[in-house]
Amino acid sequence: MKTKFLTNKYLTAGNFILLAVIAFISSCQSNTPEEIKAVVDEDNFPSLSVNNLESVITDSGKVAYRFITPEMNQYKNREKPYTEFPLGLHLIVYNAKGEIDAQIKSNYAVYHEKEDLWELQNNVEAVNFKNEVINTEQLFWDTKKHIIYSDEFIKITTDTEILTGYGFESDEKFENYTIKNISGILSVDEENL
Repeated sequence: MKTKFLTNKYLTAGNFILLAVIAFISSCQSNTPEEIKAVVDEDNFPSLSVNNLESVITDSGKVAYRFITPEMNQYKNREKPYTEFPLGLHLIVYNAKGEIDAQIKSNYAVYHEKEDLWELQNNVEAVNFKNEVINTEQLFWDTKKHIIYSDEFIKITTDTEILTGYGFESDEKFENYTIKNISGILSVDEENL
């Protein structure tokens, strides 16, 4: 009798497991082709992803630009291919003598390949060779036209004054620039009083 009791106990446990498996399988549904494509679609993933990248671009054997970023993702499979820098970008521009001409930093950046257009966002700061500092929340660099521009609020700090306004256009070295709608000019001497 003891053996019969053990056998019934194991049969009951086995029946319970069998019922659980049947319930699990019957609750599963097959995915539609659209759902499967969304999960495995190559367009949703970068074609190249790099962490802690430092890259140099040369012109005639001399360093022209240096890019430093914690993360870079290229999306070559898209209709409009782009490269994204989700954790920010630091770009250093050099002159023909190998000296730093300008620097620009932002918390987010994207390069639109077809347009040859850089878009920098979130806490953008640029510094030219005169040590003038330009701050804004969005800045575009059109490498075809060789201009840098913004329609956002901009602040430029020089040795003698702080300029603020909306809209900005400059050459690539931030040497010759204009503010479209100036909203304020503050002398640095006045600020220290």
